[in-house]
Amino acid sequence: MAASAMRAQQARMRVIAENLANANSTSRTPGGDPYRRQAPVFEPTKVAGAQGVRMVGVQPDQKPFRSEYEPGAPGADANGYVKLPNVDSLVEAMDMKEAQRAYEANLNVIETARAMESRTLDLLKK
Repeated sequence: MAASAMRAQQARMRVIAENLANANSTSRTPGGDPYRRQAPVFEPTKVAGAQGVRMVGVQPDQKPFRSEYEPGAPGADANGYVKLPNVDSLVEAMDMKEAQRAYEANLNVIETARAMESRTLDLLKK
């Protein structure tokens, strides 16, 4: 279970990194849409008879784009406004920290299970 959760959080961190990398990406065509924030989609899955999780894909965030007046920019519309991505770097940073902590928590579960198994084997040897 913990390994499936670690894989899901790792995939989530990749999506967050992509969002951060494109936080300032605007359209090169006049009036075109910039990068749209992506959100991971998770679903429960069976893992060795237990309930795990997996990322099944991403979906675009439908939050509206911001706009800024920049008449000289290549992506400016007829009124001189450029659409900016709907990515909030602060939200992405908080999501990244949450994903890191979830990953670490699942890693601790795996390490604790291994230590318990090792201790059990040591007790059985005596």
